[in-house]
Amino acid sequence: MEPEKPSFFSTRFIRFLGGKNLLFGLVTLLFLGCILFIYQKVSFIFYPIIVFLQTVVLPVILATIAYYLLRPILRILEKWKIPRVWGILIIYLGLAGLITLLVILVFPFLKGQFTNLINEFPQYFMEMLHSIQTFVQGSTFNSYLTKFDFNLDKAIGDLTKDLSETVKNTVGKLSSGIATGITGLISTLTGILLALVTVPFILFYLLKDGEKLPKFVLGMFPPRMRDDVAHLFKQADRQISSYIQGQIIVSFCIGVMITIGFLIIGMDYALVLGVLAMVTSVVPYLGPIIAITPAAIIAIVTSPFMLVKLAVVWTVVQLIEGKFISPQVMGKSLHVHPITIIFVLLTAGSLFGVPGVVLGIPGYAVIKVLVSHLFYLYKKRYNRHEPDPALAYKVEDWKDE
Repeated sequence: MEPEKPSFFSTRFIRFLGGKNLLFGLVTLLFLGCILFIYQKVSFIFYPIIVFLQTVVLPVILATIAYYLLRPILRILEKWKIPRVWGILIIYLGLAGLITLLVILVFPFLKGQFTNLINEFPQYFMEMLHSIQTFVQGSTFNSYLTKFDFNLDKAIGDLTKDLSETVKNTVGKLSSGIATGITGLISTLTGILLALVTVPFILFYLLKDGEKLPKFVLGMFPPRMRDDVAHLFKQADRQISSYIQGQIIVSFCIGVMITIGFLIIGMDYALVLGVLAMVTSVVPYLGPIIAITPAAIIAIVTSPFMLVKLAVVWTVVQLIEGKFISPQVMGKSLHVHPITIIFVLLTAGSLFGVPGVVLGIPGYAVIKVLVSHLFYLYKKRYNRHEPDPALAYKVEDWKDE
């Protein structure tokens, strides 16, 4: 009996890539490409599905964020032997009371400060430019500017004119857009209102049955894959939960510290600037830059010493947040390099706007979990087809992570 001749699919490299499964995978990719090509030609058929998804995405995202924030409280209530449904009702009553107190006590004062800041901010900006102009003209920099034939007065005038024209054009476009597209505006506002109304209902069922959803989805996968999929679910849930809860707590602490610090140094609009810092701190690295800009303009106009006090407060807050609060609250759960975070924020912002900036980091964390696990499976497969142990990967058990 003659020995079987080695075929193309029996070589070690092809067996590593999957053997005949490789051919099946390539045919599948070709088939998917044909489907995408056909979809481009008949995409109008799926327009109702796209509209449905666009309508559902906002309330689902808001409800998911609220779910991860409220789930720890619900688990504490369950440890106290309170049934889950009653625990959800207690949480809802507590949220309703908290929102009512904020609306009655805080919102009117905050609204007044915010309105005054918006009205007076152009004056602050012009006074800052005038202060810079006076400082430069009375310093040694003026001789250098004269040497290079740089007219500071003309530059500031051009900047002011460009900003004025930009504001006028923006207001004009908005007015024109509202006048001509009032139906679209009403439709958008209606969609946002419906999303906010449906969030409590989606959140209720997430809190009630959210623990069962991964088990239900897991049952749809083949038994051989369930351990891997369960691990992915667990890691993704931990990444999203730690990021959302940690980022909200850190942002709240930053807002409180900024407000207290600004009140101590006598900064105008301390509460509004603290709330702005709290909201923008949700976006890592870029948020603090946005928050400090109006505070710095107000400080420059107030007095040079106020700018120094602002710098001291901001430095102390950033040190406390970076050295004590963030390590204790968020730890090292994401393992994302700062440069990577900046690139993710810029890319997500360019693709999806403000929602992309807010959701880019948790989305990247979930993708990183998936890619890391696929790389783990790749290393195990490589080791099975590598006869030399010295050339094998060092693979740690992902179940111990």
